[in-house]
Amino acid sequence: MARALAAGIVRAGLVPGGNVLASDPEPAALAEFSRQVEGAVTLRDNAQVAAGADVLFLAVKPQQMKQLLAELKPHVSAAKLVVSVAAGVRLSQLAAGLMPGTRLVRVMPNTPCLIGCGVSAYCLGPGVGEKEGRLVSQLLSAVGQAYLLEEKLLDAVTGLSGSGPAFACVVIEALSDGGVRMGLPRAVAYALALETVRGTAQMLQVQGEHPAALKDKVASPGGTTIAGLAALEEHGIRAALMAAVEAATLRSIELGAE
Repeated sequence: MARALAAGIVRAGLVPGGNVLASDPEPAALAEFSRQVEGAVTLRDNAQVAAGADVLFLAVKPQQMKQLLAELKPHVSAAKLVVSVAAGVRLSQLAAGLMPGTRLVRVMPNTPCLIGCGVSAYCLGPGVGEKEGRLVSQLLSAVGQAYLLEEKLLDAVTGLSGSGPAFACVVIEALSDGGVRMGLPRAVAYALALETVRGTAQMLQVQGEHPAALKDKVASPGGTTIAGLAALEEHGIRAALMAAVEAATLRSIELGAE
């Protein structure tokens, strides 16, 4: 995620590649960062990055955040803007691990940021002004769309758009498997499933229709589509997807409490 954000920000011309500092304990990860973010300076020392950055992105697993904050605390002043992309980690937890007065932002992006098609939600901590808020929005918009929300909603964002790409992959895979079951070659079934989902999403976006309206247009009386929709309802697809978002949301809340 750090690579995706940095690459998008540089690609959009918001920051020169040479102004980007990155650290990671894994040499292979640093090499990949350098490959994707031209001109970036890569280091093995988190403290060096923190000392040299005006805007500091913390892109680690939630379980690693407490240790990272302890390491960074002496090097992060109130003059810096700290942006966390760790699922479930609250602004209050970030503030407790850093110096008083540190300006904090919490962000939940998703993996399509890697190709500039992501969606992110963010919330601003105490002391973060309108100017800093616009900056965060501009940086996140370099890799997709960004929405300013209350912090209490970010766990739900994690459950929906953060985990959603995995859920969408299961839907595409299942559609493809259905095609194979009915005799289609695997490659053709996958291509048809992928393009159908992508095209439908684009159609909804371009035309501004509600999904139910487009569904009704496709489902002719007594036709093939309504037969398939009945099968989906019988097997509980709506309940399954809603339960998946709920489970992911609750797990985000749990991660913040660990």
